[in-house]
Amino acid sequence: MKRNYLYIYVVDRDFGFAPNPFHGYCTLATCKPRIRSTAKLGDWIMGVGGGRLNATGKCIYLMKVTEILTFNDYWSDPRFQRKKSLRNGSLVMMAGDNIYHQEAGNACWIQGDSHHSMPDGTQNLENLMKDTSSTKVLVSNYFYYFGKSAPVVDLESIGYKNRRDHDKRQLTNANIATFIDEMEKSYSRGRNLIVNKPFQFSSASKRVDQATGKIT
Repeated sequence: MKRNYLYIYVVDRDFGFAPNPFHGYCTLATCKPRIRSTAKLGDWIMGVGGGRLNATGKCIYLMKVTEILTFNDYWSDPRFQRKKSLRNGSLVMMAGDNIYHQEAGNACWIQGDSHHSMPDGTQNLENLMKDTSSTKVLVSNYFYYFGKSAPVVDLESIGYKNRRDHDKRQLTNANIATFIDEMEKSYSRGRNLIVNKPFQFSSASKRVDQATGKIT
């Protein structure tokens, strides 16, 4: 019997890269490999704020997983070409998360010049190894992205407290079902829209090293 879940985690950094809410789809293509490796169609992913963003108790985004792709399929899909990182473009282009692919006959991953590469544009192997430990991309065309307008939500009602790893709750749990239903009713006008810019969008041109947390 298939069970669906709500995955909850703290978004430490919100540049518009992970998640990437642009171009009509909210995608989680980097970071959070454990969520990406286990989430199924119909699951929900919720990213909440923490101390780093001064947004504890707030919902940055909520997305229903409507499609799951491999990195290579994501890279080649015509729908997601605008999500490829372009470092001499706009901030939206710089935040592109479609950055991994393999050449035919070669198992090595190629990391595009992006938010997760080195300051000179070369591959950041630490980021590459973490990101590609799951080769799945979670895609949603049914999402709520609040960014800097993240609302305070009742996390206590679903028994969630901020932690380093993610939590997951069955959707059959009455409290979880009620929580999602109330979110959908309250924010229906913002569905599939970018309500506000990411918290750190003005710094989307910078790079991050996941091993150290250093942003350059």
